Amino acid sequence: MAGGSGERFWPLSTKERPKQLLRLIDEEKSLIRMTVDRVLPMVPANRIFIGTNAVQAKTVLEELPMLPAGNVIIEPSFKDTAAAIGFGCIEIERKFTDSTLIVLASDHLIKDEADFRLHLKKAVEVAEREEAIVTLGIKPDRPETGYGYLETGADADLVAEGGSGADGSLEVEEGLVGCTVGVPTRVLRFCEKPALETALEYVKSGRFLWNSGMFIFKVSTIMSAFAELLPAHRAVLKEIEELENATGRSENTASERDEKLKLLFEKFVKISIDFGIMEKFRNTYVIPVDFGWSDIGSYPALADVFPANDNGTTVKGASIKEFNSGGNIVIGTTGKTIALLGVHDMVVVETADAILVCTKAEAQNIKKIL
Repeated sequence: MAGGSGERFWPLSTKERPKQLLRLIDEEKSLIRMTVDRVLPMVPANRIFIGTNAVQAKTVLEELPMLPAGNVIIEPSFKDTAAAIGFGCIEIERKFTDSTLIVLASDHLIKDEADFRLHLKKAVEVAEREEAIVTLGIKPDRPETGYGYLETGADADLVAEGGSGADGSLEVEEGLVGCTVGVPTRVLRFCEKPALETALEYVKSGRFLWNSGMFIFKVSTIMSAFAELLPAHRAVLKEIEELENATGRSENTASERDEKLKLLFEKFVKISIDFGIMEKFRNTYVIPVDFGWSDIGSYPALADVFPANDNGTTVKGASIKEFNSGGNIVIGTTGKTIALLGVHDMVVVETADAILVCTKAEAQNIKKIL
């Protein structure tokens, strides 16, 4: 999924070049290129699809020359992740029937990529065997209020099949309690971003995981979920199927198809896959993981990625002078010296076109000034 609006990392990002297209972590690779490279060892390029919009599609293809052009799925309008994933399933199923999908965000950071792939393979096993929707849950290392949480089940809810484990297949020991790294367990409930006191209780209990937003399922499973939980979405998706089949029979020209698809997309009610399906689906599993994950959701998250200087300030692409200052995030793109005097816990971003100055606490609200 690569249809970001470019708001949270303004002025570095724009609608034309949102966060996933920035070389934010690696000087040579954008975040979306890092994401694709991460899965290429287990999924060939012709089976990797990108869901985006017309504004960003050209740049996405430039970033990912190894992908077939037809694997960039262009959504005519933003109708949130339920519509995006449903539409992606329709397009992919036309090329690869009876598929199992791994749905990933295009802008996350993962440190241990081999471990990440191992757990994706486990998730595929569970999704196919249990006819389930599977997600990866991040073992929390702090009471984070910026993430949603998953409450896991007890030992009776663990997946109890899978072989000897010698070849990487699932193996579950008797008496294990849910939330053990690598052991699939049922999701009891999805929890919204909590207040700090609630987050402390979640972490202390040992039964809660951060919701990573990664989903693994068979297309047949998710379509059944749409039919049950979002029937209006499923009805629109069936119309899209009919349109695509008609286009394949040359009953519509490409331009006619695009116009009709745009009208069909307007029928979708905006709702996320989390609210629309995941929180209600009765057969959802999570695999607890601990492979060094970050969604890099805002500028302060960069402090977890890059080392700080002696003042506790994270600096990227800038020459700075600090006096009686510390704990800041400073990013520059023009080579100018940035001087800080008597300021703490600030975000300073300087580009050729704009300068952002805000507190770390307000960094989540950058979109309000756009």
